Amino acid sequence: MSILADFLMPVTDLKLLGLVAVGTFAGIYVGAIPGLSVTMAVSILISFTFSWDVYPALALMIGIYMGGVYGGSRTAILLNIPGAPSAIATALDGFPLAQQGRAGEAIGIVTVVSFIGGFIGILALALFAPSLSDFAIRFQPRDFMLLAIMGILLVGSLSGESLIKGVFSGALGIAIGAVGMDPLTVQDRFVFEIDALRGGVSFVAVMIGMFGVAEALAQLHSVNTPAVKQKITGIIPSWSRVRKHLPLGLQTSTIGTVVGALPGTGGDIAALMAYDYAKRTTRNPETPFGKGAVEGLVAPETANNAAVGGAFIPMMTLGIPGDAVTAIMIGALFIHGLNPGPMLMVEQPHMFWFIVGSLMLANIFMLIFGLTGIRLFVKIVELPRTVLLPVILVLSIVGAYAVNNSLTDVYWMLGFGVFGYFMKEYGYPLGPVILGVILSRLLDDNWRRAIISEQESLGGLMRGIVTSPLSLCLFLAVCLIILSNTPVWRMIRRRKPA
Repeated sequence: MSILADFLMPVTDLKLLGLVAVGTFAGIYVGAIPGLSVTMAVSILISFTFSWDVYPALALMIGIYMGGVYGGSRTAILLNIPGAPSAIATALDGFPLAQQGRAGEAIGIVTVVSFIGGFIGILALALFAPSLSDFAIRFQPRDFMLLAIMGILLVGSLSGESLIKGVFSGALGIAIGAVGMDPLTVQDRFVFEIDALRGGVSFVAVMIGMFGVAEALAQLHSVNTPAVKQKITGIIPSWSRVRKHLPLGLQTSTIGTVVGALPGTGGDIAALMAYDYAKRTTRNPETPFGKGAVEGLVAPETANNAAVGGAFIPMMTLGIPGDAVTAIMIGALFIHGLNPGPMLMVEQPHMFWFIVGSLMLANIFMLIFGLTGIRLFVKIVELPRTVLLPVILVLSIVGAYAVNNSLTDVYWMLGFGVFGYFMKEYGYPLGPVILGVILSRLLDDNWRRAIISEQESLGGLMRGIVTSPLSLCLFLAVCLIILSNTPVWRMIRRRKPA
């Protein structure tokens, strides 16, 4: 009975109910603004809520977290500018749908499947937290290295027609992510004695420039073209449509939960892996991927919302953050005199069930707020291009500046915007560049940790991979992904029907 009371506390206490609702609503619109990340919002909240009781503080933070992860899809669909890294994959098919006049339908589908993904992740947190945390803690540096390699190999799904151009874009992203001071050796890399490069290149500046400014420049060619009139009907998808995509959503929710439970990963990697999984397993989509496939919305949005529940698993059971937001929440718990980890589950189980209840309530509010206001929101893409393009540029500048309050980031954003425009003109995909920047640090750090742990012996590293069941499974998955991107694999698939 006590468990049920703790679970329902956010619902039965009107103050907590209101804070979760306000947090979710604010999170949706913070997440929709490029550059204003959920991590930033939650970190700012700590300074305002450290004098509060722990329950109201957590209720507000959880609402912003859940709403913010979903909110990033709004501008990804409407403007091709992901509001958050986890919405990069959503833009690949969401923006083409908006260009077809189906922005309302796209946002409606995304809202419903985000709710489903969030529910699966929270259910996994409630039912399997100890067992999933045991699985996550078994990951060695070599396993994270293999996971990063798997992510980089996703360029096959993001590179369109040419795999070579996709590989080039991904390698470019890895190089950009390596710029700055090496955290292990404290040596400069790719800085060319330029002080501004020692701090590295802001990922947000690269993302906003590549997706926002480059898109605005590309649309200058058709500035006098009338805006596409959006169909506002069918915002709430029918049950038959939801049921059709439910099997894929359940599978990608599982991917999101597991990836979210791995310390230091998060919804961005989960979304990209889910998108790749959908592209490889979906047979005969109604629309090709990259041109408005609904499956291209279902997969990343279920995964990144499921990763929210997954990220709380190592936080609550091991005291290890699953992503940047849960790292901040661990700090908030310490400020309030709590010690996240195994003993928290034993000594204060009511805290665990309160967090589960707050996440579930925030997920419900996300569905409610997500399905309201769409008619007003989609008017953005119906604005004349002479109005819309300056709005995109202003949002891009504000978003890039807001990260570090630095004009240098604005210059980087504008530079990468121009560079991204020429990449688009010559058929080079932009998605792999962002993916490379995201995974560069994960790959670099864990490669060196893995090789150092084996006394710099490559043979020892390979022995560790083949003798560990977990490492071996990841290694075989990497080999399979490489094989599936070769002409040999495509020849095999063509021969199968015959």
